[in-house]
Amino acid sequence: MAGSGLSNQTGAAVGALAFPVLGPLGVVAVRQYVAALVLLAVARPRPRGFTWAQWWPVLLLGGVFGTMNLSLYSAVDRIGLGLAVTLEFLGPLTIALAASRRRLDAGCAVLAAAGVVVLLRPRPSADYTGMGLGLVAACCWASYILLNRTVGRRVPGAQGAAAASAVSAVAFLPVGVVLALSHPPTARAVLCAVAAGVLSSAVPYLTDLLTLRHVPAQTFGLFMSVNPVLAAVVGRVVLGQDLGGAEWAGIGAVVAANAVSIATTRH
Repeated sequence: MAGSGLSNQTGAAVGALAFPVLGPLGVVAVRQYVAALVLLAVARPRPRGFTWAQWWPVLLLGGVFGTMNLSLYSAVDRIGLGLAVTLEFLGPLTIALAASRRRLDAGCAVLAAAGVVVLLRPRPSADYTGMGLGLVAACCWASYILLNRTVGRRVPGAQGAAAASAVSAVAFLPVGVVLALSHPPTARAVLCAVAAGVLSSAVPYLTDLLTLRHVPAQTFGLFMSVNPVLAAVVGRVVLGQDLGGAEWAGIGAVVAANAVSIATTRH
């Protein structure tokens, strides 16, 4: 779980190194290509046998997958890795808290909201466009979870996720062609973008499959809550993005809300 989390956030940081050449759009395009190749090789879907009831959630999932990564990487470019991942994390946190009727979870929601207020507070250096992109990524992640449930029920195995990644990669194919022709990328930039795809898509996907065979889903979800902290640490080490005490407090509130909610859930 630790290796998966570090790989995911390191991949995002390495991808950010290619922003000056490829921009967030170019890096996301390459990441989608890598994710599609990995998932297609692992799942080997048979789309010819899909019915329309299977295709429409797959198509929506592909669109959400691309939009989620594009909004997240665009937010990373503007507000830094730690804050962007924390805001994106509000998506699954909201899904978890919305399904509960416990008073404790209501308190967790208040705690998370307090953390968000701290992160989004008005200040001269605030980048509200970047914050908005982080919240878009959160909405996409929440949609991604709900659509994945539908796809998982209608399409066997990981075929649905693989088909959705292929749809997203095809949608980003013109982007890659235009960027390659208009602004030929450097080898270093392409290598960073490919590394982002491998570290943030291939490695976490495969390690999570292995982990969930040995670790209860509740424990896995609890560990997932440290991803914003890992993102902040990796952002500082790799990208030199320092956070103030208020930002760390906001991240801590969001992480604590998720951790307490999951740790006290019986089922």
